[in-house]
Amino acid sequence: MSSVLDLVDQTFFRLGQAAGVGQCVWVYNRPVDIDGLRRFHQHLERGRLARRIERSPLPFGRHRWVSPRDRHHLEIATPRPREDFDAWLGEQANIPLDAEHGPGWHLAMLPFTDGGAGVSFVVTHCLTDGIGGCLALVEAACGYDHTINWPAAGSRPRWRALREDARQTARDIPGIRRALVAAAAAARSARRHRRTARSASSALSNPPALIAGADELVTLPTAAFFLDADEWDARAQSLGGTSNTLLAGLAARLAQRVGRVAADGSVALAIPVNERTADDTRANAVTMVDITVSPAPATTDLREIRDATKQALIRHREVPDERRTLLPLVPLLPQRLIKRMVGGLLVVQSARVGRQVFVSALAYQPDHPNSNGELRQQVSSALGDFSLTAWAGWGCPELASVTAAQADSYNSIT
Repeated sequence: MSSVLDLVDQTFFRLGQAAGVGQCVWVYNRPVDIDGLRRFHQHLERGRLARRIERSPLPFGRHRWVSPRDRHHLEIATPRPREDFDAWLGEQANIPLDAEHGPGWHLAMLPFTDGGAGVSFVVTHCLTDGIGGCLALVEAACGYDHTINWPAAGSRPRWRALREDARQTARDIPGIRRALVAAAAAARSARRHRRTARSASSALSNPPALIAGADELVTLPTAAFFLDADEWDARAQSLGGTSNTLLAGLAARLAQRVGRVAADGSVALAIPVNERTADDTRANAVTMVDITVSPAPATTDLREIRDATKQALIRHREVPDERRTLLPLVPLLPQRLIKRMVGGLLVVQSARVGRQVFVSALAYQPDHPNSNGELRQQVSSALGDFSLTAWAGWGCPELASVTAAQADSYNSIT
């Protein structure tokens, strides 16, 4: 089994903090079994997330997976009122995670002063995607330790690392050549498209601005709502769609409200498709399927989005993703160019737990006001467009758990 990083994973690593984190949340109205939580934590330390990324000594080389030298610690926070849970979750999501030096993930529990507790698990996207994170959590909960033994960090002498990574680069040369050809063709196509667009309209929207200060850390606004699952499903069916297409329609309407639309008013959605196989060692085993939809009719008819999604999935199986063709260029790109790839974003995700549906959004728009309050209002209004009743807060009758890996769907607006 090769320890060389997949090119998608190398891309996430080079994005650094901008690669983002995943956060899983459990809320209890009863005391948490501390001993059980400690066992869960120990199995996570011995599970599929027990690895680090070691850089290649070559500036253009492929990085590798290695065993971690450090150990994680389980955080038991000082009790707080339940109404402080959102703020605490924000603090947890902003804990620095590092796939190279560690920690790559963090597990913490917050006891509530009125009884019960909340648990947060955060992990860098450089170590896993949603499905991989779900597998890691399930395996740890079942007491299963992963059997992969990665090489120890620093176990390769420098001369050996240089030789092996140079050979790997030589093996990558055919892919690099294809990527250069594809990049040149894409550049020519983009230039033709811009010329056509300028001749067709003089009122094109400006391209999104880059985030000022490439090394500046930005706290991204988030918003979360709960809905009744039966109401959610009934609304999707009444509009001629499914749970997934209702989420896509909601994402499209939210994109329209925050101004992430093309000159013609359309919205581009990127829907991840899981490609993880048995014994897959990739951190991010997904590919993106793109659709372009009009957000206006989504509140009354989801059939357009449903048809567009179906056709995109068929096309995905038949036509290779052009973006993957370009990935061999990633190790060759200067870091300053990698940082310039990070502009604004809008992510909408959903999970189903029991008879509740959870919808959350994360957004950042350069040169625009960005706050949790504003985003909550935008999401609430978008839900209202679909006549959906939603509520905020983490109250639960007995036990509620929400994990990104249980998501019905995940839509990224690009």
